[in-house]
Order: sequence, then C-alpha cells, then structure tokens
Amino acid sequence: MEYEPRIGRIPIRDLSPLQPEDLWPAKAFAGEVVPFSASIFKDGHDILGADLALTTPAGTRSLHRLVDLGEGSDRWQTHALLDTEGTWNWHIEAWVDEWATYIHNAELKIPAGVDVPLMLLIGTTLLKRALAADPSNTVLADAAKAMAAKRSPDDVRFAASLTPAVTAELTKNPLRALLTRSASHELRVERARAGRGSWYEFFPRSEGAKQKSNGSWKSGTFRTAAKRLPAVRAMGFDVLYVPPIHPIGRSFRKGPNNTLIAAPGDPGSPWAIGSAEGGHDAIHPDLGTVADFSFFVKAVKREGLELAIDLALQCSPDHPWVTEHPEWFTTLPDKTIAFAENPPKKYQDIYPLNFDNDFEGLSREVLRIVKYWIGLGVKIFRVDNPHTKPLRFWEWLLHEINTEYPDVIFFAEAFTAPAMLQGLGQIGFQQSYTYFTWRNTKEELEEFLVSISDETSAFLRPNLFVNTPDILTAFLQFGGVAGYKVRAAIAATASPSWGMYAGYELFESVARPGSEENLDNEKYEYKPRDFEGAEAAGRSLAPYVTRLNEIRNEHPALGQLRNLAVHWSDDGAILVYSKYLSPEFTPGGDAIIVVANVDPHSVRETFVHLDIRQFGIPAGQLYEVTDLITGQVYTWGLDNFVRLDAFTEPVHILSVTLPKGS
Repeated sequence: MEYEPRIGRIPIRDLSPLQPEDLWPAKAFAGEVVPFSASIFKDGHDILGADLALTTPAGTRSLHRLVDLGEGSDRWQTHALLDTEGTWNWHIEAWVDEWATYIHNAELKIPAGVDVPLMLLIGTTLLKRALAADPSNTVLADAAKAMAAKRSPDDVRFAASLTPAVTAELTKNPLRALLTRSASHELRVERARAGRGSWYEFFPRSEGAKQKSNGSWKSGTFRTAAKRLPAVRAMGFDVLYVPPIHPIGRSFRKGPNNTLIAAPGDPGSPWAIGSAEGGHDAIHPDLGTVADFSFFVKAVKREGLELAIDLALQCSPDHPWVTEHPEWFTTLPDKTIAFAENPPKKYQDIYPLNFDNDFEGLSREVLRIVKYWIGLGVKIFRVDNPHTKPLRFWEWLLHEINTEYPDVIFFAEAFTAPAMLQGLGQIGFQQSYTYFTWRNTKEELEEFLVSISDETSAFLRPNLFVNTPDILTAFLQFGGVAGYKVRAAIAATASPSWGMYAGYELFESVARPGSEENLDNEKYEYKPRDFEGAEAAGRSLAPYVTRLNEIRNEHPALGQLRNLAVHWSDDGAILVYSKYLSPEFTPGGDAIIVVANVDPHSVRETFVHLDIRQFGIPAGQLYEVTDLITGQVYTWGLDNFVRLDAFTEPVHILSVTLPKGS
C-alpha cells in the first residue's frame, strides 16, 4: 500500500483534554482531577477495552482503565489525579478484549446448544494463553483445568469460566488483540494557585488614607495597607491583588467620578501610569519606597497570602516612554498621540501602546519590567486589558517568563469577545476573568457553568470575581443583601478560583448614573472604609464570605473545576448544581449540592430533581444533606421540596452524607 491510512485498526477519535488545533498543551493544576476521554469504536461486534497511558514529568508510567459511557455514544472516559507540576504525556490504547468477547458469544451460544464443543475449546485456549503469561496464577489454572475436563458436563465446564475470581483476573489483565495506540499528547500541570484560590482586591492608597482639616487627603502607604492584611486573611482569602502602584500622570488627570477636571489634591487613576517620578518600574512616592514595597511583600507572605500586582501596559501622557520611545504609541494625522477609548468611554489620561511599530523593542522592555518585579518577590500578575495587545506578544512573553519562572501566574482581565478571551487562555494565561458578572438568570448561569467546567476547561481557568472597580451590575445595584449573597455563594462554589473587590462586603451598590460603576469610584479618589464598624453593627457580609471560604477549604470537591453537574428544578429562578469527588481521590468522597434562588426579591417554593447516581447513591435510596450555612439537616431522595427566602437565606450549600464505598 502506497497510502498510509491515518486511522488505526481500532479508531480512537476526538481525544480530550486537548486544545483546539492542538497547537499548545492542554492545562491542569497540581491536585486537579482531570477527565480523559475519547470516542472508540470498531467494525463488527467485538467487545473493546481501553486504557489511558499516563507518564509523569519524572517518567513514571501508569495505566488507567477507561469506561464505556454507553448510550450509544462510543465515548469512553476515565479520571486521573495530576499531582506533580511539569509536562505530562498521555495517549489512549484500545484493544479487542478477547475474553469479554468470548464470554458474550458463549453466553448466547452454549445455552442454545450452538457450537458448544467449539466454544468450550476457545475458552480453554484463551485461559491457557492467560496462564502462560502468569504461570503461578491458581485461579486461571483451576479454571483452565475445569474447562478442559471433557468428562464433565458442558454446563459445569462453562461455569468454570464465569466465576467472579476469573472475571476479576481477566478484567485486571485482559487478553488484548489488535492493540491500537493514539498519538501522544502533552499536558502542562502548573502549581495549585494557578487554578485554585480566593482573591481579594484593595487599593493600598485608601488603606490608612486620612482627610486633613483643609479637605485635602493624605494617602495611605504600603505600611498602613499592611494593617489591613490580617482582616483579609481572617476572611479566608489566599491572594491579595492591588491595582497599579506606579507614579500617576498629571496631564489630563481625571477627577472624582471620571470628571475631566481634577482638583490639585485628586490622586488620579492608578491605570494612568507614568510621570516625572518614573514609569512601570517605579513606585508611586505616596505609597513609599522600594524598601516599603519589600516590607509589604513580606507582610503579605507572613499572613499566608500571595501578592498579585497589576501589569497594565499603557501610559499616561507624562510617562518617560512618550518622549524616549514615541514609536511605541499611535500618532494621529494631526501629530497627536491617540488616547484610549472604549466607546462610549474615553480615557484621555491614558495612551495605549502600539506593538506594530517596534514589536521586538517594546516586547523586550516589557520582559525586563516583569523580571524586575519578579526580582522583588512578585509571582502573580493581574494583566489589565490584555486583549488590546497582540496575542503573539503574550504567547512570547509568557513562554519566556514561564520557562525561567514556572511558578509565575498571569491573570487575564479580558472582558472581550469569546475568541480573544479563549485565545489568551490557550496561549498560556493561567487564569481569566469571565462573563460571570453578566450571567444572572437560571438559564444564563446553567449555560455558563457547563461552559467553564467542560467546554473550555482544557485551556481556560475561570476566576469568578463578583465585582471590580469598573463593574457594578444591575443585579447588585438593585438586588440588596440577597443579591450579594447569591453572587458570592455561586462564585465561591462553582469555580475553584473566585474573588471580590473591597466594598462588596459593605454592600456598596450605588452606581454613577448611566453606568455600571460605583458612584464615587475608588479609581479616581481615596476611599477609606470602616469595615470593623460595619461588622460590629451587623451591616457587613464579611461573616458570610468567611463562611464561604471555610466551606471551600473543608470540601475538596469545591477545589476542582471539571466536576460540576447541573441538575433540575421546577422553578425558573432556582438554579441547582453539584460538585462531586469520589473516594478514589479524597477519603470517603465529597459531594456538595448548591440550590440558589437567583431572584433576590422573592420567596420561592419548588421541587428540585437530582441525579444522585453521580454520587454513587442508588436511585431509590434516601440520604442526609446538611446545610453548611444554617446547619440544618434534611433527608433527601431523587425529588426534594425546597423553600428559599431571598430575605433570609437565598442559597442552600448542602453537604451530602455519602454511603460507604460510594
């Protein structure tokens, strides 16, 4: 044959997890349980078997048996715990299971009296082959001897092949024919924080800021901001994210609420980076010095937190690059430099970068800047508007950094079209913001949750932030306390990474008219808050947030991305989903059911319907669930009545008491 077929003897198609076009390795994080699957089929009626062959970065190889998912899909699947950082290799092996095929045929023919001597001979021959590979196996030896005993009745001889012991031996070590291997693929496993964590955002300049008697302000510093860290950690957060900490330009500086005129004491937007004091490798003098920043980094680490800083590749008109490298910007026909726009929004205080004029020079400068901050102890970068820079630049930069510093994490702030949002994840961004803030109805959330946990999980890691300085959705503006609880509960349980921006726990919900931004936005002014006073007065969500993070830490099923299943309810506002981790991967297993009333203005009564087989519970069996918020215990089955009052507790987070061995 001159033409070499691309299909093996047993077709193995549509492998997962793979990236689209398989241009880059699929992604996972250390401690993630990953489903591997493929479509496997063959001509004829032979019974098939398949294994996942998995090789660790250290070269250790293991086999994991795939299970036929049935229902005519030809889809096979298994799960594997990836516990070591580095590049793993995997492929699928499929074969004809000769013993299973024989048993299937013999069970039809022998009771019908068809080809009985031949079938018994085939069975004996197969057992002897298996015994030749394992001569000391007494189970196989006894079965082969019994089947070969021609003086015994045929049904007795055949029964020797059907014992549980024989079945177990030949399931564990099958007789394989027509063994076929798929192509080999890489899978990149990154550190756990790349896929799991609770994030909190605050502006260091607001922490400790004080208003003087003349109405002007004294900025908070890194040292005053450090005093807030114990409270952040006490709420259970893992990562502290701070907006840009660089000098802020004075030209076209924005005033309160994004006004075009700033008073002398207005601090301006931290995203308008650069002034005479320096650019992206400088620290705003009001916040302190490099020594003060190092103090802050150490304080964050002492609290058991990780620090994420902003990488915002844009400049104020006063940035040193504007005069030193004008080619790094877009010059308009009237000789002015183009400022940033996102119509109808205008950012006169910000110049976007243009990579097309000097791709290599600008790229090398950004690489230098990132390495500078890594040298000061930063390992997480929240990247502002990455979708406004070339994808090939990010592919290059992340490759350069992660090759030298594999523990560095890049988090894409890209609220943009799906192709670009997903493309950023595909080329290497470890985490991404998503459309979560705008998915509010039951139907929207069901579609969204299936997408992030299944359809894009090989390359896109969602971080479900409930709010940002730029995003205060109508759901939060008008949803009251219930709205804030619902959004936080879904974010904290649906994804292994979630986050919130300071003020969320105080129910800050008044928007600037005609926008989705907070009134008196902290981007443009100092905003000290009385967190302790609000909590003492019972006007804080902090205790609820703390409990959510406790639940996340107590239940390993919530630390996984790809294990979410949507269930059913009879009410259009009752969202139901679960997360399950089997005893194979955590002692005793772990199952969480979330039932959320996504209408923050009502009391809802309805029935929810669960596929409890997913938890290893037989369909007719009753079981107990415990509400991890209220402590109430219920006895549930397949169909269960719920009443969720938006004005008390709008969400059930239920821990399932699993039967032993489920």
